[in-house]
Amino acid sequence: MSNVQSISGQAASYNQRFYQPTWLQRLSDRLPRIGFALYMLLFFTYLMLPLGILAAATFNSSSFPTITPWLGTTLQWVDAMFKDTQMWTALGKSLLIAAGVIAISLPVGTAAALILTSLHGRSRNFLYALMVSPLLTPGVVIGIATLLFWRKTGISGGLFLTILAQSSFIISFVMLMIAARLQRFDRTMEDAALSLGASRAYVFRRILLPYLRPSLLAASCIAFLQSFENYNTTLFVRGTETPLTIFIAAKVRAGLTPAVNALGLTMMILTIGGAIGWEIARRRKRS
Repeated sequence: MSNVQSISGQAASYNQRFYQPTWLQRLSDRLPRIGFALYMLLFFTYLMLPLGILAAATFNSSSFPTITPWLGTTLQWVDAMFKDTQMWTALGKSLLIAAGVIAISLPVGTAAALILTSLHGRSRNFLYALMVSPLLTPGVVIGIATLLFWRKTGISGGLFLTILAQSSFIISFVMLMIAARLQRFDRTMEDAALSLGASRAYVFRRILLPYLRPSLLAASCIAFLQSFENYNTTLFVRGTETPLTIFIAAKVRAGLTPAVNALGLTMMILTIGGAIGWEIARRRKRS
């Protein structure tokens, strides 16, 4: 027995000695991690480089938003941003439209998600296809169709029509996010509450709504962003109103100034600051 153990020990030491991984083998083992790190570096560079150029152009003395040539550091475009009343009016209209879109798309999308998760078979597939179809429709088509439909009632355009047109496809985003959350909902809690005499409204208010709160918040953010940045649909239904996206597009044609960059930098700072504050509050709540 001891001879067998000694022979196996000698064989193991022999293998460790003569079959150690070569540098090529070690490189091949590390190659996936190196490739992933390189991919993430390129990905974040692709995302952040335009934002960095936008921020840097805010402080260039050039009257055109560029960083080359660098004509000197200045804060005049930040001052011009605060003095541009047309820009702030356009921003206020975009915020008002986004608030209206959230007010419509959140309850309608939530109701559609609740109905979708309660159906089965062909009726479920039909409702899903019906609600998702606006996402597959070009924004130009949605804008023109909305304008032609409501023009028959005497409404030719404006903030009201813009809110309705944007809500027609943003509801689909809300529905998908809420439905994804409902897929993990434990229906036994709802059945237990109903069996103990609770009403449907009470179950929704005290059980289902708290469970959906994270998805409702995320869906509100997505709805806000989709509305705030929308251009194709808004262009056809805005009427005489000028939201921020239309204002910036007009500035590009007439002559863009770095004051718009200053507004973009301000929004970036507020967004990043809000995200950091939210993460800090979430971690403190967990701890």
